[in-house]
Amino acid sequence: MNEKVIYVKNLVKKFGNFTANDNLSFEVFEGEIFGFLGANGAGKTTALRILSGLSKPTSGEVNVAGYDAYKQAEMIKRNIGYMCQKFSLYEDLTVKENIILYGGIYGMSKSLIRERLTNLLEKLHFQKDENRMISDLPLGLRQKLAFSVAVLHEPKIVFLDEPTGGVDPITRRQFWETIYETASRGITVFVTTHYMDEAEYCDRISIMNEGKIVALDTPEKLKKQYDAASVEEVFIKIARP
Repeated sequence: MNEKVIYVKNLVKKFGNFTANDNLSFEVFEGEIFGFLGANGAGKTTALRILSGLSKPTSGEVNVAGYDAYKQAEMIKRNIGYMCQKFSLYEDLTVKENIILYGGIYGMSKSLIRERLTNLLEKLHFQKDENRMISDLPLGLRQKLAFSVAVLHEPKIVFLDEPTGGVDPITRRQFWETIYETASRGITVFVTTHYMDEAEYCDRISIMNEGKIVALDTPEKLKKQYDAASVEEVFIKIARP
């Protein structure tokens, strides 16, 4: 079994009397593509904020990339990548400026940033676009670049929060090819999505409902367990019993 890069046991997160995360327990492994599903309000975003070092749990054990979520949140931030639906690139900077900026934020040396910049521009066929403003790029290219920047520092884990919202099916498929390539390098991909067809591409998925994880397994095993033809059908059976 690959190295365990996320360990969560009995995670509880409360806001006053409201329990957003109710005793979550799960593990995620090196190089795994792990899908985190749930309707709006199920508690996904709260859990994601805790896992990425942006919020502290109320109780329970949370270890991410070898660091404790209570005491080592800053170290978690340094050892993960993060990309959200609205993208994390600065639209008023160029492609090159964004890559250099994030390299600095991730604590990379100037020589390593230069090396990764050259490699990234070549890999994405962006050599002619390095001085273009992000705001001038088509959505699909922006998305590819945002993901590549999120893993620029070769983190142990990259968190993708609904990364393909608002893009067409062909671009989504191409984006998932990039995810596969990243996971093949040993980087764990933790992804939340509203698209149930994308859940089929994950190694394992968890489904949240009302603050709890109510199902967790491979897509094939969950479809068999719930006698369903698709993950979408599994989701509907769980969310609307």
